[in-house]
Amino acid sequence: MNGLEDLRARLAALDQRQLRRTRRIVEGAWTPAARLADLDMPRGAGREVLAFCSNDYLGLASHPAVVEALAAGARRCGAGSGASPLISGHNAAHHDLEARFAATQSAHIPAARALHFGTGYLANLAVISALADRETEVFSEELNHASLIDGIRLAYARRRVYPHADADALDAMLRASTARRRVIVTDAVFSMDGDLAPLSGLLALAERHDAWLVIDDAHGFGVLGPGGRGSLAHFGLHSDRIVYMATLGKAMGVGGALVCAHDDVIEWLIQRARPYIYSTAAPPALAAAVAAAFDIALGAEGEALRAALRAHVARLRAAFGAATAGYTVGAAAPPGGGWRLLSSPTPIQPIVVGGNEAALALAAALLDRGIWVPAIRPPTVPEGTARLRVTLSAAHTAEQVERLATVLQDLAARPG
Repeated sequence: MNGLEDLRARLAALDQRQLRRTRRIVEGAWTPAARLADLDMPRGAGREVLAFCSNDYLGLASHPAVVEALAAGARRCGAGSGASPLISGHNAAHHDLEARFAATQSAHIPAARALHFGTGYLANLAVISALADRETEVFSEELNHASLIDGIRLAYARRRVYPHADADALDAMLRASTARRRVIVTDAVFSMDGDLAPLSGLLALAERHDAWLVIDDAHGFGVLGPGGRGSLAHFGLHSDRIVYMATLGKAMGVGGALVCAHDDVIEWLIQRARPYIYSTAAPPALAAAVAAAFDIALGAEGEALRAALRAHVARLRAAFGAATAGYTVGAAAPPGGGWRLLSSPTPIQPIVVGGNEAALALAAALLDRGIWVPAIRPPTVPEGTARLRVTLSAAHTAEQVERLATVLQDLAARPG
């Protein structure tokens, strides 16, 4: 069997297990009224669907002020950065955004300083591979994002996985550790479950066991905490052991990521984080757009958007609670099967279906009715827990959320 035959066989195996992923073509700007096209369609001929599959939690991806800031940034700074940050690519727009982000976290991290990255994936690779090495033990949450797992691999560190949200198990693992360096790594909001890490308890363990606490707040910054400042503000944390990462392509609606930590930590990342040193800097126009998103998300308008988002979450969960016996809210799978809405206070509202075929069938049934919700399958989630990952946005209307709930109730009431 040659290389192509081997790949074809492996692709066929994915098909047999219903695990092949496919891309959908979205035409135009991102909004909840998304326009989907097929490969053979002429551009502009796509159909409109109601989308519940974006991390654009505050609806800023198409906000006029953010779009205009991006265009103005491109006119002022050009389309690209020209080089890596340590050669010549570090633009004033990047620098100003870093300073502004550090200010948002200064109540939680002493001597706070920030560093800008092109993506959250790059940021996590950079942080962990720079802080950890072969003499380090990294204690990784069971449900951590792939970028955190890959960062540990890149560091060649020893990895210890602790059970989901189990601080007691982590404490026992830390007490048994004899490593020269220790790093605790966790998502703040878990992207496929929507629940929160017990960050207060994790920080207490980091203090007790002389460990760094690396927090990926991709889904919390802009959504959680006073003023939308994120999970550190939500839990009221304060420590120089915290290394905090927030992505800019979710609630901020643009792209990129920022890492905030003590000044000495950021200086170490600048000197030793290979994904930072050897990557071309992100276009400065993106930083200009993020600055506009900060104006909105962290100000009075952001408070109104977060209130709308919380209302949508409550509306959807109430609809599930009043629905048929095919639903179970925040509990084990119901007797005889059915769907399970996981306990989540965040815009991520997962409906666990179980098998891959059932999840794909439900997603297809929704799309037939003009509603786009993706089916999430292994290895992204554990075997037997395939789900629909509903994500809500402040850009949705109450009527759109109610439409989703009504269609789900109708589908739940239909056998098979």
